[in-house]
Amino acid sequence: MSEDQTYSNDDLEAGRLMFARQWDFLTSVTDMANLPEAAGIEIAFAGRSNVGKSSLINALTGRKGLARTSSTPGRTQMLNFFVAPETPLTIVDMPGYGYAQAPKEMVDAWTALVFSYLRGRPNLRRVILLIDSRHGIKKNDLEAMELLDKAAVVYQVVLTKADKIKPPQLVRLIDDTKEILRKRVAAYPEIIATSSEKNKGVDELRAALCVLANQ
Repeated sequence: MSEDQTYSNDDLEAGRLMFARQWDFLTSVTDMANLPEAAGIEIAFAGRSNVGKSSLINALTGRKGLARTSSTPGRTQMLNFFVAPETPLTIVDMPGYGYAQAPKEMVDAWTALVFSYLRGRPNLRRVILLIDSRHGIKKNDLEAMELLDKAAVVYQVVLTKADKIKPPQLVRLIDDTKEILRKRVAAYPEIIATSSEKNKGVDELRAALCVLANQ
């Protein structure tokens, strides 16, 4: 389900074909010095811990175990890169935020890594900011938006677990989210509602990423 933009059959088919290729793990990095060479277009996925980020990446690529899911908040502590042959797009899985158990020094180190990546990566085209449909935008999501605004990186809100709330609630959530995004300088206006479990909105997100990758 995509708000504000309807993708053509050609866009949907191009997205399907791009994500039907063999997506594989490339590398994980904990500091800027080890980043892979900047090539093609990178799209980074960000969100609170347990927002369903790994599940959505797995749904997009059709590979259940590509991005590791964990019941331990904050376990993904690195930038993880995924690629597919003959595809200009690289997917970057960013560390989850909003966990309470990690030591402050570790959180500060992750924040510094993420901000350095956001400001210094020349081929980063967009950040997909995942918001749990059951909870909406929380304080730490707003803090993430501040970071992205400060880094001058365009970000797009994608709602996860949209099957867990009733359709009228989802419509209200989208309207409320749009209102918040209007005040953010780097926010992209289109919202896509997804469910990894029900495969809802996944085709639209594939199409959106494909269009971005080929611009």
